[in-house]
This record gives sequence, C-alpha cells and structure tokens, in this order.
Amino acid sequence: MTHHRDCRVLIVEDEYFLAEDLASALRALGFEVVGPVYELSKAMSVQPGDFDVALCDINLRGSSVYPLTDKLMRIGKPFVFTTGYGADAIPERFQHVPRWEKPYELDKVTTDIAELCHLALAG
Repeated sequence: MTHHRDCRVLIVEDEYFLAEDLASALRALGFEVVGPVYELSKAMSVQPGDFDVALCDINLRGSSVYPLTDKLMRIGKPFVFTTGYGADAIPERFQHVPRWEKPYELDKVTTDIAELCHLALAG
C-alpha cells in the first residue's frame, strides 16, 4: 500500500458528513488532513505552508470559494474543485483545474490526490 504521510491535504467543504467521510478516507490512506474547514474566512486564514494540496467545494454556505482558489493559483498550490456544478459553471481561468462532481467516488478521488501530492512535493 502506498504511504502518503508527507502529503498534507486541506479540505474546504461545508457539507459536514461529506467532509468527514473524505477526511477519514484520506487519513486511512496515510494522508495528513488539515481541516475540514467549513467557511471561506477560515480557509483564507490557513497558512499556505500548512498544506500541500487543497480540496475546495465551490459553494461554501453561500460564499464562493474563488477568492481562496485565486490565491492558491497565485502561489502555485495545487487544488481540486469538489462540486455539484457542471464544468460550464466554473470560470474560464479555472478550466484546467480537476473537478470532482458530487457524489464522487472516493477511490478515484484518492488517486487524483496522490498524483497532485506527488507533483506538489516534487516541485
């Protein structure tokens, strides 16, 4: 089994049970989980040095996550969108960002995260 102990994943998700399921699945695979964080203001205050990859729900209790993802893009932190929205709802500047439509399959998600972690830590 692959160990991902060196990779810290920030979960930004306002659906409590979904966030907790995702956090548990990632921890079981050896990832270090930061959060889950349920609100944009709290997510914005997490220090970039505290995580390697971020999973970002697009709609956080009525707030858009885009201020956070703009910041992540500026500083070169990899992230993934988790959303109920289709690709056409996402602004052009984020078209290259991986997007998991809810409900997503955890095994596919963990594979994607492992790849992003590998890139983040290799960079």
